[in-house]
Amino acid sequence: MKFEIEYSTIGSVAGPLVVVDKVKNAKYNEVVRIKLGNGETRLGQVLETSDKHAVVQVFGPTDGISVDKTTVSFLGETFEIGVSETMLGRIFDGQGRPRDGGAEVVPDKRMDINGSPINPASREKPSDFIETGISAIDGLDTLVRGQKLPLFSASGLPHNELTAQITRQANVKNSTEGFAIVFAGIGINYDDSAYFIDEFRKTGALKRTVAFINLADDPSIERILTPRIALTTAEYLAYEKGMHVLVILNDMTNYAEALRELASAREEVPGRRGYPGYMYTDLASLYERAGIVKGKKGSITQLDVVTMPSDDVTHPIPDLTGYITEGQIYLSRDLVNKGIYPPIQPIGSLSRLMNNGIGSGKTREDHSGVANQLYTFYSKSLDVKSLSAIVGAEALSDSDKLYLKFGEEFENRFLRQGFYERRSIEDTLNIGWELLSMMQEGELTRIKKDHVAKYYKRQGKEEGHGAKKAEEAPAHSGKEERKRSK
Repeated sequence: MKFEIEYSTIGSVAGPLVVVDKVKNAKYNEVVRIKLGNGETRLGQVLETSDKHAVVQVFGPTDGISVDKTTVSFLGETFEIGVSETMLGRIFDGQGRPRDGGAEVVPDKRMDINGSPINPASREKPSDFIETGISAIDGLDTLVRGQKLPLFSASGLPHNELTAQITRQANVKNSTEGFAIVFAGIGINYDDSAYFIDEFRKTGALKRTVAFINLADDPSIERILTPRIALTTAEYLAYEKGMHVLVILNDMTNYAEALRELASAREEVPGRRGYPGYMYTDLASLYERAGIVKGKKGSITQLDVVTMPSDDVTHPIPDLTGYITEGQIYLSRDLVNKGIYPPIQPIGSLSRLMNNGIGSGKTREDHSGVANQLYTFYSKSLDVKSLSAIVGAEALSDSDKLYLKFGEEFENRFLRQGFYERRSIEDTLNIGWELLSMMQEGELTRIKKDHVAKYYKRQGKEEGHGAKKAEEAPAHSGKEERKRSK
């Protein structure tokens, strides 16, 4: 039996924090109930304790809390959320309360939102391919089941559209287990919230999705809860129900800003750019909840959106995220300016676990070679483009002009993709070979010879080049894109 201890000894209120004096035996992360003079109640959580007082963060506004008419009850338990498989297809707020007009969830069990660390010895090596249906990811920066991969974006770039498309299209290839999405919108505005909810509903993606929406005008302290509640729900679906779960956290920059606000209210000594010195540890406590546990059928994969302030990749949030996670995917403003969607820039993007999840029996035996060769040729085309800006296109050699043409075709046929166009990994690799066939066969030095012999498309007798065919190949029509997406 749990006993509540009630105190009416509030000493001060500072921002989202309430200091309660003369508290005995309070515990870190303990949940408290705050009762205002008008009978209204709010929840809070203990952040700091001592022999003299307890510092409580309030999940909600602190207006109306007075030192003489408000009582604080310590509940003797940590913050928990009731979880159930019936949460699939539902939309909740940042504290796990229904915001879709549906009934309260009848939980199968209650779980601590802080989770518990996964013993490194019990982790399984990620080795299965997650197909997002997007060529730039599947072909070049493959997402692997159990991986944590951040999406580095910036203001004005279409990361919302991209995450909505991934939510709709993603699945684990060659798997019989169920697949689910847990989506957490952290500090997003009303327009973005309406966009995600409408997109999930009209495309049917909501059926396999649990969505948690924390709005920009919700108490910022709620942003500390939202990703933890989302990950706890994912852990239940993965490890209790045996599902493969993709968790999308959008946007971790808003989470870090809330962390800085809380640290400032506690008058902590600031670190880089005012963020708390423990931000690395705090972010790791979220990112490291991804993985595969030995003996469990399910898995948790994370795709974390990080918007870089002022497009600065050295900013503390993307910088620390890069140290913890296993690669990164960059969205490019230059590609956006060219009208290319999704604007994923291969140069600089990396999936460190890619080689674990591709190859024969997983994607296709030629996947690694095709990815390496496409990357090499595209990198060369960018070098030639820079050179042509200096000396002029007329001064380029025939070989350089072909690389320049390759770069244009690569951006327009491989990177460019319709919002409702879903490409299988076979489609992606076939497009890759069509592009590689523009070049002389002898230049394909990153691909095994037997794969070249099997997939390389020889183009007539014009010195082994396929540029003419590539120019004449019709672009995919919108009708064909919609047909593939179905």
